[in-house]
Amino acid sequence: MTDTARTPSEPGEEAAGAASAPREATYAPGAGASPVGFGPRRRRLRWLRWAALATAVLVLAAGGVGWAAYTKLNGNITKDTGAAAELARFEAERPTPLVHDAQNILLIGSDSRAGRDNRKYGRDPGTQRSDTTILLHLAADRQSATAVSLPRDLMVDIPSCRRPDGSRTRAQFAQFNWAFEFGGTACTIRTVEKLTDIRIDHHMVVDFAGFKDMVDAVDGVRVCLEEPVDDRAAKIRLPAGPQTLDGEQALGYVRARKSLGNGSDTDRMDRQQEFLAALVNKVRGNDVLLNPVKLYPVLDAATSSLTTDPGLASLRGLYELVRGVRNIPTERVQFLTVPRRSYAYDANRDELVEPAAKELFTRLRKDEPVRVTHDATAAAYEGKASTAYEDGSEETYDEDESTYEGGDEKPDDPSHTPSPAPTFRGNTADRTSCE
Repeated sequence: MTDTARTPSEPGEEAAGAASAPREATYAPGAGASPVGFGPRRRRLRWLRWAALATAVLVLAAGGVGWAAYTKLNGNITKDTGAAAELARFEAERPTPLVHDAQNILLIGSDSRAGRDNRKYGRDPGTQRSDTTILLHLAADRQSATAVSLPRDLMVDIPSCRRPDGSRTRAQFAQFNWAFEFGGTACTIRTVEKLTDIRIDHHMVVDFAGFKDMVDAVDGVRVCLEEPVDDRAAKIRLPAGPQTLDGEQALGYVRARKSLGNGSDTDRMDRQQEFLAALVNKVRGNDVLLNPVKLYPVLDAATSSLTTDPGLASLRGLYELVRGVRNIPTERVQFLTVPRRSYAYDANRDELVEPAAKELFTRLRKDEPVRVTHDATAAAYEGKASTAYEDGSEETYDEDESTYEGGDEKPDDPSHTPSPAPTFRGNTADRTSCE
């Protein structure tokens, strides 16, 4: 078979064959090249090279965007090195963790008016208090999560704490949210550990603006109002019925006290827990975690508003945390308020209901299960347990032969078996205010 398109490799080759055969047309690249043959081939090769180059540029650009996004999100988080240093000074007095892999994280909502986006919520006197504090316990097997609200007006023992100016406060018995004003997160953590005997592994602080941005990033959160809300102080006005709240409305809803419910802080904490349950459902039920387009603004809002301990102050640290809890069923994500009642010497303050509070803290410390219910069962438990405790008979108190049992079993005793889970007043994430 004759290759009619080849180019002679030697000058004499073409001359030798000229006498015996007609000369075949050959085409070399150049101005006179034919529309077929080498011209199209070279153009195709040239196009493929440019396509490959463009693809490489796009891949590198996408990688650059991904790295840029990662760097931005990672840089959004504020690392609380001051608290870490202060806690290290008091390591000897801190509780010892009892269960490997169980995690206790303190979530603090700051009422600071510092910063441009927070100023409209009030005057900034140069101080801040913890408007909301939640102790989040993640079970070692990551099959349940329990979020316990600690009332800001709870009367507690606050240790001597280091002020921002370097001076120290005196140890005192005062309302819980003063600890954050006295010495920030370190003072709050030490106060919680003293109150509960639970080791705090990590902490997160979020302010007003960060909360709003989180709600807006998921396109609002749905709640159901039994009656209209008109609260000028909380900057919220809503009709009764199902409502999808944007960030500004959500902030007013969880902060309102005088115009919703009975006006108590306990009622407000119940509302906050219901809202957080609805937020969890929105994030998990709206494909946010699996959709980068939806996930990025959520991450941007979350990381921009966070101040955390060094262990969580990175996307990697947060990812490791989220990875362990993302598959917990919503019915096993529980919200409750520590058993409390009006303080005996001041009706505007709170005190713990014992031994119910002690039982709750002990079970969390040992990573033993607790149960929550929205009905009167929990209130009955707290009331009966409190009466038995005050009568000096708490060791024999037993609710329906299963709830409260005294005893001093050691957590590392092989013979120790968890007593039946007591029931506390609260909600699970699968139950929303619209049910």
